[in-house]
Amino acid sequence: MRDLLSRQAVNLKPSGIRKFFDIVSEMEDALSLGVGEPDFDTPWHIRDEGIYSLEKGRTFYTSNSGLKELREEICHYMKRKQGVTYDPLHEVLITVGGSEAIDIGLRAVINPGDEVLIPQPSFVSYEPCAIMAGGVPVIIELKAENEFRLTAKELEDAITDRTKILILPFPNNPTGAIMERKDLEEIAEVIRRHDILVMSDEIYAELTYKEKHVSIVEIEGMQERTILINGFSKAYAMTGWRLGYACGPRVILEQMVKLHQFAIMCAPTTSQYAAVEALRNGDPDVLEMRTAYNQRRRYLMHAFQEMGLECFEPFGAFYVFPCIKEFGMTSEEFANRFLEEEKVAVVPGTAFGDCGEGYLRISYAYSLDNLKLAIGKLADFVERLRAEKK
Repeated sequence: MRDLLSRQAVNLKPSGIRKFFDIVSEMEDALSLGVGEPDFDTPWHIRDEGIYSLEKGRTFYTSNSGLKELREEICHYMKRKQGVTYDPLHEVLITVGGSEAIDIGLRAVINPGDEVLIPQPSFVSYEPCAIMAGGVPVIIELKAENEFRLTAKELEDAITDRTKILILPFPNNPTGAIMERKDLEEIAEVIRRHDILVMSDEIYAELTYKEKHVSIVEIEGMQERTILINGFSKAYAMTGWRLGYACGPRVILEQMVKLHQFAIMCAPTTSQYAAVEALRNGDPDVLEMRTAYNQRRRYLMHAFQEMGLECFEPFGAFYVFPCIKEFGMTSEEFANRFLEEEKVAVVPGTAFGDCGEGYLRISYAYSLDNLKLAIGKLADFVERLRAEKK
């Protein structure tokens, strides 16, 4: 059969994160610091609400947009956290994880040839989703000297008359970088002047350690041009429940609902009922987990300092992004050798864009005991590499 496969699909690169995850899953006694999945169980009261929904026989489809009750709770959450107001009927959509929201959000606004600005290093899905939507990815390389923040000049330099939307991936995976209010105000001025859209992926909004998360929708004139993406996987340790959401202008959300309707129908009903409970009563759980992550973050920064490994201090998400350029090998070579010799998996920085070369992503969504064991092995490995160079 001629042209059996889609060239667009064939040309997409597989996820660099999953590659190392698959390897370590088959390696006996290996430690993984590669996957961004909380080591906490979903808090019991949230699980209990999911169980109760099943016991009550709530196994039906919800509306395409999701449970009205959940959409209302999301609006309450956005009001108390970010001080912004959304209409639960027309400006909120419940999705199968934040990843679906990214996919259909881009497909709802992109016409063939539209340029999508993607700061990198960043989450692996943005670029392929832009391509599958018919867009042209334009990469903005973030720099360590700027703490991997997006600057107004970098944004200005990347915009052309074909630019349609900027993806704003903060707090950032893999670097842990954040954008403070002054940073957002500076880029917002550029965005308004060029009249472009924003997709703000705020899945790690609850996991910031320097100050309270600031969303770009809080900045004047930005809510009406922003698709805000969030979800329950990271903050509430609900990865397997597969639940996210999008908030945005009605004119965009109506098209996203249509795409969601044909591809998915609705997000899992049980998960939606559990998410209502998470938003209503989950703040203490989030605080407990955030405190534990911050302890791990500070441990890692101290450990890197002890071993002389350069790493800028991250203030969001649960990743660190140490620099390994001193060893004269690629990120993939370092990660492969570390895995082979010490049985510890980390993710090469290049999994998140070419400008991630020379860095590793290490997740601290793992217990402190496992982190101490793995980082001890990293210290031994680094010492051995330095001895080899002499």
